[in-house]
Amino acid sequence: MPDSSHPRLPRIVVLATGGTIAGSSGSPASSAHYQAATVPVSQLVQAVPPLADVARVEAEQVAQVDSKDMMFGLWQQLAERVAHWSAQPDVAGIVITHGTDTLEETAMFLQLTQACPVSVVVTAAMRPSTSLSADGPLNLLDAVRVAASADALGQGVLVVLNQQIHAARDVTKAHTSAVDAFVSPMAGPVGFVQDAYVRFTRQPARPDAARLPVPTAWPMVEVVASYAQPGRVAVDALVAAGVEGLVVAAAGNGSVHETLAAALADAAAAGVAVVRSSRTGAGHVAIPARPAPDAGIFVSAGDLNAYKARVLLLLALAADPGLARDAARLQALFAAY
Repeated sequence: MPDSSHPRLPRIVVLATGGTIAGSSGSPASSAHYQAATVPVSQLVQAVPPLADVARVEAEQVAQVDSKDMMFGLWQQLAERVAHWSAQPDVAGIVITHGTDTLEETAMFLQLTQACPVSVVVTAAMRPSTSLSADGPLNLLDAVRVAASADALGQGVLVVLNQQIHAARDVTKAHTSAVDAFVSPMAGPVGFVQDAYVRFTRQPARPDAARLPVPTAWPMVEVVASYAQPGRVAVDALVAAGVEGLVVAAAGNGSVHETLAAALADAAAAGVAVVRSSRTGAGHVAIPARPAPDAGIFVSAGDLNAYKARVLLLLALAADPGLARDAARLQALFAAY
């Protein structure tokens, strides 16, 4: 364990949830076949001795999961731990280790719900800790460097991987396995880390937007997609099952196939919130737009992808179920975030 007791260094808390950064495999030569979430956070910290020169690091194992299996309960638990540690007067920042598969959703959840007085940085790895060229140790060190930087305060929740700093609202995983898998398609990173040098090059969008409460009960919100000749079975089945919100990963600039548009219009008439995003990976869905005659105006997700839009819709409907029948108010909320 690094000697992180130096009293003049900032105190940084690492909250671990598992993921590839805590993964291991039987062969150091393997970076694609491994078991995620097997290495405890104490071992991850021990593997990075330079942390002792950056901060007084202490770690808490919040969970040990493969992030593909992320659940709302763990989001609630993370929010509780972030609130707990950020309330400690001598804690300068919080780092969360996470799996890459749903990192952007967790980061978005934290951005939308956590208004804490310290830096919150999410990090991860594309290769397991036992790989010959594991990226986790440097990512963890860089994340702690950012969390300890005074320049990170007030920037909202940040994501640090591959020596880049991203805003939680913007970042997405854009490659299955490359170490530079995370990008911010519309605006690029907000900064970078090079050794001890932490530099912010732009301000994240809307870092001070009002925070939404963490739900105690979660509405049913699902994602559907538009493509060549879709059926309406999935939408109709979700409405019958009691879905409260639907996000459509639409083609191009939010274009929805006429068959799917008709099903979504019926869903909206039944009181289901319908939000259009784009499946392209970048760009802004125009406001307003009518996907089909008499289909009504569906809410635009703006430049949020379907999965980030789902997180916002989950939180919005949990806080105010009436938004499902008020497209104008729901659109105003999406525009604010």
